[in-house]
Amino acid sequence: MRLRVSAVQYHLHTIQNFQQFADQVTHYVKTAAEFNTEFILFPEFVTTQLLSISDSGQGQPIQNLALYTDAYRELFSGLAVEYGVYIIGGTHVVQKGDKLYNVAHLFSPDGHIGEQAKLHLTPTEVTDWGITPGESLRIFETPKGKIAMITCYDIEFPELVRMARGMGADVIFSPSCTDDRHGFNRVRYTSHARTIENQVYVVTTGTIGSLPTVDFMRGNFGQAAVITPNDVPFPQDGILVKGEINNDMVITADLDLSLLYEVREHGSVTTWRDRRFDLYPDLGKAETETIPTTEWHVADFEVRV
Repeated sequence: MRLRVSAVQYHLHTIQNFQQFADQVTHYVKTAAEFNTEFILFPEFVTTQLLSISDSGQGQPIQNLALYTDAYRELFSGLAVEYGVYIIGGTHVVQKGDKLYNVAHLFSPDGHIGEQAKLHLTPTEVTDWGITPGESLRIFETPKGKIAMITCYDIEFPELVRMARGMGADVIFSPSCTDDRHGFNRVRYTSHARTIENQVYVVTTGTIGSLPTVDFMRGNFGQAAVITPNDVPFPQDGILVKGEINNDMVITADLDLSLLYEVREHGSVTTWRDRRFDLYPDLGKAETETIPTTEWHVADFEVRV
């Protein structure tokens, strides 16, 4: 089975109203749709651009993102339905009760919306923004197979992708937001590690540009990439395609899932098959939550891991 994926290197800049955000998002979706893509990935914290909307010239606080949740969902869901694509709408900060969560959203062509809260939070997210970590890992079943959304810092923890692969995910979408090359390389190098350990694809992208009035979003260093296992059927450097660093652009690539199945059984190394459960636990059997397309919904997070 093959699927075509696109990833957006989203250019953050100051805007005056929500319509300007909607126009920019729509431009990227239309660009990817011209290549007949099936999945479009936006970066983490893409909606922080909305915090630059201000009459005073001062950026809004992170808590105000929750005010845009309905408009955000309506925009991305409408585009997914109109263009018949799955859109991983980056992440958006939502409020549930009195808590804020950094949540990746999967918008389906049939109008359903899936959510995956970020599980590991950076010090800035916790201390400066008061965000609460999620408590469950979810796998989403699509006509093109099972996928997972593992956001930025989460990809640096090998246990999560082990669990996702154990539940059948072949493609990991990893929206990210990093402010310098150090942070970018942490995400990039660990993404490569996850593809080697689990023999999966990782599709990743990050924000670029700057929001001068929004705290902790003044610097962005990003590059989209489709990362593969390092074995003979794939590119030698494990990169199927990548963007130009810090350029406003969209990349597109075809993923051949049959190659994953081939290397898991007959590759130069068979890392997934050769795990030593006599030495360590089988994380692939951890209890997670699989959500078929017809059951996607916005739900409270439950403790599962």
